[in-house]
Amino acid sequence: MPELPEVETVVRNLRNGATTTLALPGRRIQSAELLWERTLAEPTAPLFYGAIAGQRVIAVDRRAKFIVIRLDVDTLLVHLRMSGDLRVENQQEELLPHDRALILFEDGTRLVFNDARKFGRIWLVRDSGTVLGGLGPEPLEDSFTPGEFHRKLQSTRRQIKPLLLDQSFLAGLGNIYTDEALFMARIHPHTASDSLSAQQAAQLLQAIRAVLQEGIRRNGASIDWVYRGGDFQNHFAVYQRTGEPCTVCGTPIQRIVVGQRGTHFCPHCQVFTDSNPTNITN
Repeated sequence: MPELPEVETVVRNLRNGATTTLALPGRRIQSAELLWERTLAEPTAPLFYGAIAGQRVIAVDRRAKFIVIRLDVDTLLVHLRMSGDLRVENQQEELLPHDRALILFEDGTRLVFNDARKFGRIWLVRDSGTVLGGLGPEPLEDSFTPGEFHRKLQSTRRQIKPLLLDQSFLAGLGNIYTDEALFMARIHPHTASDSLSAQQAAQLLQAIRAVLQEGIRRNGASIDWVYRGGDFQNHFAVYQRTGEPCTVCGTPIQRIVVGQRGTHFCPHCQVFTDSNPTNITN
């Protein structure tokens, strides 16, 4: 699933375009077409068709793993889920297998949502808070301080790996960047959140930001056929490196399951020290 750096890369491409002619802001919508109606989460198809026509794209932003396309009246939200992809092209181009929704612009271009596994969804809402309101803070925001992060960690006793994956706790992290950040911070994925000191919390937040920023710098990670164009997969420290030597100590990287998610870590660099693990929840 695309995580924050991959989604941020998509957003920047939609905002700026591969060239200025492909940027979305400023384009006016002529009509829309749902090729697979269940792609639309909200509203109903007739309301969607009627509401979106004539609106102009004002801006393209990101919130967590959501692509936020702000129109002059409503907001179009897109979640790529497992296999979603967006492209901007001329309307004369042939449609591809798994194209699910089209946004047609008055200038003859279109925004296409392609999704092989059909898990992705789009919303057209007047108030984006109805969909995004339950999300946690953005880890890259300066306003999210190490002190606030430590207080949030202390407020619950959960294993740190699944807690960081909880989008209501912290927005945007997935399996890749959580594993990489925990390794950088030298924290075992089973560690209880409330056992982390203020210094450890600050180090973990710094590690989260570092791996996310590096992922963005490298246009995300391309590890399967869904998301393309990234380079971060060539710089993983632990993720999908089971049995390979740790880049710090040489110990073979291990893979375990934490909170029903495959998890990669170095057993030498990330030592589990909690004295009462049975009281930790996923």
